[in-house]
Amino acid sequence: MRLPKALGAVLRPRRWPELVPRTRRGQRRSLQGLMVACAVALAPMTWMYASAEAHVRTTADAPREDVAVVFGAGLWDGKPTPYLAHRLDAAAELYRAGKVRALLVTGDNSRTEYDEPDAMRTYLTAHGVPGPRIVSDYAGFDTWDSCVRAKKIFGVDRAVLVSQGFHIRRAVALCRAAGIDAYGVGVDEPHDVTWYYGGTREVFAAGKAALDAVFRPDPHFLGHKETGVADALAAKAG
Repeated sequence: MRLPKALGAVLRPRRWPELVPRTRRGQRRSLQGLMVACAVALAPMTWMYASAEAHVRTTADAPREDVAVVFGAGLWDGKPTPYLAHRLDAAAELYRAGKVRALLVTGDNSRTEYDEPDAMRTYLTAHGVPGPRIVSDYAGFDTWDSCVRAKKIFGVDRAVLVSQGFHIRRAVALCRAAGIDAYGVGVDEPHDVTWYYGGTREVFAAGKAALDAVFRPDPHFLGHKETGVADALAAKAG
C-alpha cells in the first residue's frame, strides 16, 4: 500500500547535518576552530599561572612583610569553615614566626547575620594573635574587591596573601594587578570533594579575574580610606 505523499513526508527519516565534515579541508578547519576555542578558554588560566607562579610560597619560606591578607572562605553556624580555619591557622603561624606584623582579614558582611571578618578575628585572638594586630575589611565580597580595597582603602603596598592552594594564584595575580607587591602562601588540603570543587571553580573564575585585571572595575563598595593597618603596625607588640 502506498502512503499519501504528505504522510510519507512526515514518516520519512530526516537527514541531520553531519557533525564531522567529510572533506579533509572541512575536517582541518573544524580542528583549527577547536584548537582556537581551547586556546581562548585556557588563556585566563595561563595568564593567572604566569602572573603568580613565581610568587607562591609556603609558611616556612614566605618573605617577611608588614601585612598578611587573609581571604574569607565561609562560615558554619557563625564560625569559620574548616578551610577558613586552616587559612587563619597559617596566618597565625606567620605572625608567631615574626614573618608579618599585622593581619588584614577580608570577607563578607553584606548582611547582619553573616559576618566573616568578626568570626575570623575571634578565631585569631583565640589562637594567640593580639586583637590590636588584626584589621577587618567588611566589604571583601570577592577576591578582586579584597585586593583593591587593601590597596586603596587600607594603604597596603606589599603583603603576604593566605588562601588554599587552588585559590592562591588567582589571589596573587589579582592583588598584583591591583598594585600590591604580593606573595602568596598556599594552604595544603586533602583532595576531598571540596578541594575538587574549588579547583574546578577556579577554571571558570579565571575568566572573570582576567577581565577584572584588564578593566579594573571599582569594588562593590569602596568607601573612605581607613587607618586600620597603619594603626595595627604602630600598636605595641603583644
